[in-house]
Amino acid sequence: MSRRSLHTSAPDAAALRARLDRARAAAAAAGTDALLIAPGSDLRYLLGQAGGSFERLTTLVVPADGTPALVVPKLEAPGYADVPTDDLGVELLTWVDGDDPYKLVADRLGKPGRVAVSDFTPALHVLALRTALGEAEQTLAGPVVRELRMRKDTTEIASLREAGAAIDRVHARVHEWLRPGRTEAEVGADIAAAIVEEGHVQADFVIVGSGPNGASPHHDVSGRVIERGDVVVVDIGGPLPAGYNSDSTRTYAVGEPRDADVAETYAVLQRAQAAAVAAVEPGVTAEAVDAAARDVIAEAGFGEYFIHRTGHGIGLDVHEEPYIIAGNALPLEPGMAFSVEPGIYQPGRWGARIEDIVIVTEDGVESVNNQPHELVVLDA
Repeated sequence: MSRRSLHTSAPDAAALRARLDRARAAAAAAGTDALLIAPGSDLRYLLGQAGGSFERLTTLVVPADGTPALVVPKLEAPGYADVPTDDLGVELLTWVDGDDPYKLVADRLGKPGRVAVSDFTPALHVLALRTALGEAEQTLAGPVVRELRMRKDTTEIASLREAGAAIDRVHARVHEWLRPGRTEAEVGADIAAAIVEEGHVQADFVIVGSGPNGASPHHDVSGRVIERGDVVVVDIGGPLPAGYNSDSTRTYAVGEPRDADVAETYAVLQRAQAAAVAAVEPGVTAEAVDAAARDVIAEAGFGEYFIHRTGHGIGLDVHEEPYIIAGNALPLEPGMAFSVEPGIYQPGRWGARIEDIVIVTEDGVESVNNQPHELVVLDA
């Protein structure tokens, strides 16, 4: 099968410039003189290009007041040729081996009192920047940038919808591969290929948890041979060309389940997932959505078998803010996107999970995944 072509939305220069403007304003509001953004998803959010992190310093300098600058080794500069720096009002500052790029950053900023560094900046750059910036306090940029990234714009929402539809098409094909006598690894390899065929850049993760392996939420794949009567958890996802990710879980049975309690237990899980999705609307807290799922499962006597949070944010990263977990009193806002994925895991026996990606709308919730939520019983 040929790889499916998707018309994945990508931010234009106007959208990127608006993001940079919001980043400057957010830095100022946080009392930070500048953000130093390393290659990765934060850089892709602001410039449309993730770049790569190496021993040579690359950083986007976003001052609270002033012109942003991309500091990049001259030999790496061609990799940023597609970034519309002129349209974005970003100055390109290149350096060559023998130059001191950390001094270049320091000279650009003058004498800042406080700078925020990307959360995943390599330590060799963090420590060198600390020396170059002298008395400046260093903090993490994550708390500033995540406030921007949590609220998806229309381009991002379109990309998440495309990602959801693409992974739905893969789940619709699982019956092609999941059958007795095959190993989890063999099924996983076929699913990974289909993820690419359906428009993803790659498969970031493929979980095929059969029988007792399904009771481990982050099981991968193994050499276990799938047996008739197994309950199988299939959790899959990856990025589309624009960088936005899919993530969806469905639970399958290979023929009629061998365990008599599967149908009743799975019905509890289905009610819990539906209750959590129905709870999503602006103003509701993240922890209230978690409680909506958890209460259903606990009341049915399975509370000890739901061993993780109900969900995580998603976008340019598979896991990002907001986290749908007890103790997170964050009120939901339109544009926030996250998973709703309760599970019930019975060690040594079997497990089940149902996961959709949802987006908070002005008056409720939209799910980007639309495959059936029922236990999918395959011919075996």
